[in-house]
Order: sequence, then structure tokens, then C-alpha cells
Amino acid sequence: MNSPRIRPAVLVLEDGTVFDGRAWGAPGTALGEAVFATGMTGYQETLTDPSYAGQIVVQTAPHIGNTGVNTEDMESRRIWVNGFVVRDPARRPSNWRSERTLDEELDAQGVTGIQGVDTRALTRHLRDKGAMRAGIFSGDDAARPVPELVRLVSEQPAMAGRALAEQVSTDETYTVEPAEHGWDAPVKHTVVAVDLGIKSMTPQRLAERGVRVHVLPADTTFARVRELDPDGVFFSNGPGDPATADEQVALLREVLDARIPFFGICFGNQLLGRALGFGTYKLTFGHRGINQPVKDLATGTVEITSHNHGFAVDAPVGETVTAPEARYGRVTVSHVGLNDNVVEGLRCEDVPAFSVQYHPEAAAGPHDSAYLFDRFVDMMDRAPQGSGTEAGDN
Repeated sequence: MNSPRIRPAVLVLEDGTVFDGRAWGAPGTALGEAVFATGMTGYQETLTDPSYAGQIVVQTAPHIGNTGVNTEDMESRRIWVNGFVVRDPARRPSNWRSERTLDEELDAQGVTGIQGVDTRALTRHLRDKGAMRAGIFSGDDAARPVPELVRLVSEQPAMAGRALAEQVSTDETYTVEPAEHGWDAPVKHTVVAVDLGIKSMTPQRLAERGVRVHVLPADTTFARVRELDPDGVFFSNGPGDPATADEQVALLREVLDARIPFFGICFGNQLLGRALGFGTYKLTFGHRGINQPVKDLATGTVEITSHNHGFAVDAPVGETVTAPEARYGRVTVSHVGLNDNVVEGLRCEDVPAFSVQYHPEAAAGPHDSAYLFDRFVDMMDRAPQGSGTEAGDN
């Protein structure tokens, strides 16, 4: 009988490509879209980022698990990836903050993984052919005929057309107070954050700046937003195809019509694009990692940024245009990705709204873009009084 450490496993892609490896984490089968993430650190934050729901994540860094797992670095309440692919998992963690091994955490949360895979070859394949449906099959399932496994992989839904934000969102409203994160002055502003797959670091970054954050479910209504009388509205990152998020786009248009200051990150950027009348499209293999160069077109500054997205906004780069939804006036693409010129940010010129495709909260990752939270606070500072909570309210 095989020991748990040498159970066979295979990774099967929908194009019939097979990668052999060994079972890791929870035994069983995992299905999802295979994508690669280039971060050399922060695997725990990757696993617990709700934007990875529905995906099998391939870590390009060869050695994963050496810092173990702890409760403090969780970006949400659980692991969201469907499956996890690594080359060389650590045999034991070596970090004073570690509370348990990564293998133990995957097993405890029922996440099927595979180790010993040639992740360099796999990443090159996904980069050339594009992200695609995949499956991890361990134990007895690994011995099933490949055509049967390919059929199982191909029968699962593709990421394009999937609505996932509601599946990862909070069920109940909760509040993050500035005092919880070191702010000892009166509350400056109140923000409603719509949870489309929010990471815990995002409301923390706002709270550090004196902002009280009410986190609301993805299916919230404008009436509920109005009840809280916010100074600003925030749309978070999240998984799935932005083309499916019609309810959230309708909500955002009500926010823009009311001239409430708005800031969006990642999925929130795509939804601002849609609210303004632009389309979105699926990237070949997406951007996932913490080393992505982005250029601020207004200043020429290049920021190294954290990314996790497979869709992008289809808007013209290099000029200010009238939004297709003309009532919102002029809009400018504010940032572009230097690897492929993908739209990485939008700035509205006639309504108080902006967004970026990347992650300025960046845990783990660079902090080059933390100024964007200050920009949102400044926008709320400049907004007419009376549209939200009065400054200084405790």
C-alpha cells in the first residue's frame, strides 16, 4: 500500500495534455480553470484570495510551503482555490509565525493538490495556449483512462460566462472600524464596500486612514447603500466574468448618478468600465503575481504591482473620450500594463470615480500603489458635504 506521501496523481488539461505528479493535500478530484501565479512569496494570501474561486492555481516558484500557515495572514475566511499545483513542497515549515503546515491546511479544508509537477513546462504551456479547464486526479482516479479524464475536465463550465461573486461574498453586513487598526482620531469618512470577493487587507488599508468601512454583500441594493449614508462607495476584487454582473453594474450606475465618490479595484475596475458603457474581454492567460509593471499615464511613474485577473476593460488608451454612457462625461485610461498595454485603470473626469485593475492593498506584494487609498480619501474630502456621514462623527 502506498504511503500518503507517494500516492500517484495527474493533472489533465482540456487539450489532452497530462502532467504526472504525486498527491498532496486532500485526496480526491479537483476541477477548475488552470492559471499560473508568479509570486515568489505570499502563497497563503493567494490561496485565501476569493478571486481565485473556480481555479486551479499553478505556482511558478518551485519551493512552496516553507513558511507554513498562520491565522493572521488569511485574506478571507477560507481557502478558495479549487486545486493547487506545485513542484517542490517544503517537507517542514521553518518560520516562527508558522502554526501548521501547508499540507495539513490543504487537507483540513478539503483542497486537492498535486506536487512534483514540472511547473515550468506547465506554465509555458498555459502561456502559449492560454488558461484552460483542468483537473487534478489523485489515488485510484489517476489510473483511469486519459480520454475519460479529459471528458470530465471538458464537461465543467468555462470561466467565461461564470457568475461567482455572490458565491464568495459575505452573507451579512459587517463593519471595520478605524480604531481596530491604530487610528485614534475622530472618524474621517464612512465608506460602503460591496464585497465581490473582498480581501481582508482592503478595509484595513482604509481603516488605517480613518475610514469606517461597512462591508455589504454582493447582492446589496442602492436603497441599502443610501441607508448607510456613505461618503464613498468601494467595489472590491472578485472572481468570475464581469459580463455576468448586471445587478452590480446597475447598482454602480446609481452610485455614479448620485455623484457619490467611487473607487474600484480589480473586478470593481471592470464593473466601472461596464457602467461607463465599455466592454470587457477575457485575457489569454491573465495577470497573476506580485511583480507586474504598470505605468501611470499622468505622471509617467512605473509601479510594481500585485495582480490577479483574467478579464480586462476594452477602452481606448492614450486619449480622453466621452463615455459610451454619455451622461457620465469624459473618461481617461489612467494606467496601462507595460507587459501588454492592457488597461489597468480608469479615471472619470466629470464624476467622482476612479478604479485600478491591480491590488494596491498588496498582501503579500509591493506597496508602490498604496497612494490610491489616499486618493480616495482626498476625493471624499473634496466632495460636497451632506452626501454621507459628516467628518468627525464617531
